Amino acid sequence: MAYKNLEAFIEALEAEGELVRIKTEVDPYLEITEITDRVSKAGGPALLFEQVKGSAYPVLMNAMGSYKRMAMALGCKTLEEKKQEISDLISWAFSQTRALDITSIMGKLSLVRSFFPRTVRRAACQEVIERDVDLFKLPILTCWPQDGGPFVTLPIVFTRDPETGAQNAGMYRMQRYDATSTGMHWHIHKDGSHFYAKYREKGQRMPVSVALGCDPAITYAATAPLPEGVYEMLFAGFLRGKPVDMVRCITNDLKVPADAEFVLEGYVDPSEPLHLEGPFGDHTGYYSLTDEYPVFHVECITHRQKPIYPATVVGKPPMEDCYMAKATERLFLPLLQLVIPEIIDLELPLSGVFHNCAIVSIHKRYPGQVQKVLASLWGMGQMMYTKMIIVVDDTVDVHDLETVAWKVFNNIDGRRDITFSDGPLDALDHASPRKLFGTRLGIDATKKGALDGHTRPWPDDIVMDQAVKEKVDAIWDSLGLGSGNA
Repeated sequence: MAYKNLEAFIEALEAEGELVRIKTEVDPYLEITEITDRVSKAGGPALLFEQVKGSAYPVLMNAMGSYKRMAMALGCKTLEEKKQEISDLISWAFSQTRALDITSIMGKLSLVRSFFPRTVRRAACQEVIERDVDLFKLPILTCWPQDGGPFVTLPIVFTRDPETGAQNAGMYRMQRYDATSTGMHWHIHKDGSHFYAKYREKGQRMPVSVALGCDPAITYAATAPLPEGVYEMLFAGFLRGKPVDMVRCITNDLKVPADAEFVLEGYVDPSEPLHLEGPFGDHTGYYSLTDEYPVFHVECITHRQKPIYPATVVGKPPMEDCYMAKATERLFLPLLQLVIPEIIDLELPLSGVFHNCAIVSIHKRYPGQVQKVLASLWGMGQMMYTKMIIVVDDTVDVHDLETVAWKVFNNIDGRRDITFSDGPLDALDHASPRKLFGTRLGIDATKKGALDGHTRPWPDDIVMDQAVKEKVDAIWDSLGLGSGNA
């Protein structure tokens, strides 16, 4: 299901009882964060702040902040349902390599057509054009007390490779500096930073446009860890089952989603000095430190007649971004399994904040297989940032964190089962002695046997006889001992 725009998603949330309208005036300086943080931690609804101090625009918060709302954002009932769509598509594609089926290919054409963005000439996001730029009109949030200033927290940043002409969309926070400029916090590993380096080498100014508030599948796609060169709007089209309508910007050649609430058009000049950015209360639950980043100069703001400003708050989990990460965990599992077929399941614990911990279960068949899985995962895109990977047997439910902990605490020998791997780390990691680089940890919590050089017998898990369990189930209610869930 594709939502035409953010308002359509809001209507769907309201119809499901998943949104509360806040009519009391609130301050974008810390107050919205405090309210949203309390609601997020309590597993509460999306929030539409209709009266925001100092701005004419309402603010939408926590829109994807639950498993249900995240699934709704992707047009499905559960994340597993969308994961299965991806898995089925991969299976079908491989079936065609074995035996070409023209009939099934014809049936997939409408799906494939949905991948590709369409260019339109008129767009709702350009109903109002403001060339006299004033970013202070936007209800940009100051989220936490030590933040360096107000930050745009849910931007879809569009850039173009100056060599290939290919567009990219990414999500990079933007600290407001003044009425016409912000920071552009793209890390050295990201496509935006890669393109920026190319413009710097060419001595050219870099066009940049930022969309705020789209169909949530488009917003999510901008965060997805896609392979380099795969355009996020193609992925958004797949998620929506409908092409993303794009429109050319007013002041530059970039194309942006036609139904966005706001679009900020401008440029980054690589010849300018970098600007101090931060601190920022980040998704790690800590403040990311100040650093120097490029400056984004806003030349034009376009928006709908009655736009809604979207934002998110990050901090100690669980918060809205955790559920976006859970979508990534589910949706990209089939792609991991394509490259590493022994992987059965994947869990990114909320407390691991995406890149600090991953738990994988595998079907283990040969010596060194765990080490092969670890090396493969650390070699795959954004998985390279994962500070700790725990590997368990295929009989273990990776989502049962208590059982995973039991296996780790009981199944490892320190010298044999701990792997250290030096490599890239996320820019937000504060624990490594060196910025962007450090030591990742692999833990083999699988059952050991002769293939692992384990010479002693390995004990069985304690499990009650099934016949006894069924007999006790039948008499349980008569015992008066409560639910008795085992």
